[in-house]
Amino acid sequence: MTTEIPPQLPSDSPATASWFGTVAAASVMAECLRVQADVRPRSAFARLIGRSPLSADSLPWYQGALGELEVAARLKSLDDGWTVLHSIPVGTRGSDIDHVVLGAAGVFTINAKNHQGARVWVGSRRILVNGQKTDHLRNTRYEAARTQELLSAAIGTEVPVRGVIAIVDAKEVTVREQPDDVAVLGAAQLVRWLKKQKAVLGAAQVADAATAVRTAETWSTVPQPLPSTSGLDALRREVEGARKTRMAWGVAVLVTVLAIAIPVAFDYYGRVLGG
Repeated sequence: MTTEIPPQLPSDSPATASWFGTVAAASVMAECLRVQADVRPRSAFARLIGRSPLSADSLPWYQGALGELEVAARLKSLDDGWTVLHSIPVGTRGSDIDHVVLGAAGVFTINAKNHQGARVWVGSRRILVNGQKTDHLRNTRYEAARTQELLSAAIGTEVPVRGVIAIVDAKEVTVREQPDDVAVLGAAQLVRWLKKQKAVLGAAQVADAATAVRTAETWSTVPQPLPSTSGLDALRREVEGARKTRMAWGVAVLVTVLAIAIPVAFDYYGRVLGG
C-alpha cells in the first residue's frame, strides 16, 4: 500500500493556526511517534536480519496512521462539490474523527480501519476481525451522533449525518448483512459509494454546513495546536527497509534450499531409475 504522507508545518509557521482539518491522521501520527520515541534503537544484528523498528505498542498506531492516510488519498478524487476534512478534534478529551465528508448527500463521518491481511466479517450488529469482536460499530455510531448534534447546533437546523467504516488492506471482507445506520465498505469502494448517494441537502444547506464543519469552534472549545508529526517519513522508510531486508533473506534461504535439494533429488531419482 503506497500512501502519501502530508507535508509537515513547522511549529512556528504562521500557517499553523489554519491547519485545522487539513492534515490527515495528524493525531494518530503524533501518538505513533510519541510511543516510538521510547523504543530502543535496533542493534546492528537486528538491522541485519530486518527486524521491524516498531514495538508492540507503536505498531497499532503506525498501522492506524497508514489506514487514515490511505482513505484520505482516496477522498482526493471527490470533486469540488464535496468538502473533506481530516483528523477533526472533538470535545475536550483528545478524541478525533478520522474524516468528515460533506456534500449534497449529507454529512458522513468516516472511520478508517486498517486490518492488513485480516479476515473481516460484517453483520448488522457486530464486526469481527479474525473472529474477534470489535467496537467499530459502537464507536462509529457515537461519532455520527455527536457530529449531528454539533453541526445541528451550529447551523440551527437538523443536519443528516451517517457513519461509515472504511476497511483498509484486509485480506477478505465478508458482508453478511449491512447495519441499518452505518455503511461498512472496503476503502476502494468508498468514493464510488459516496457519489451514488442521493441528494438530501439544497445548495444553501450545503453552504451553511460547509462553513460549520470548517470552523474549529464547531467541534471543540479547546485550542488545537498542530500535532507534531515530523519524523513519520523517516520511520516509514526504516519500516519499509526492514521489510525488504526480511524479504531478501527469505529469497536467499529459498534459493539455498533449492540449490541443495534439486541436485539431491536428481541424484536420488537417477539411482532409482538406473538401479
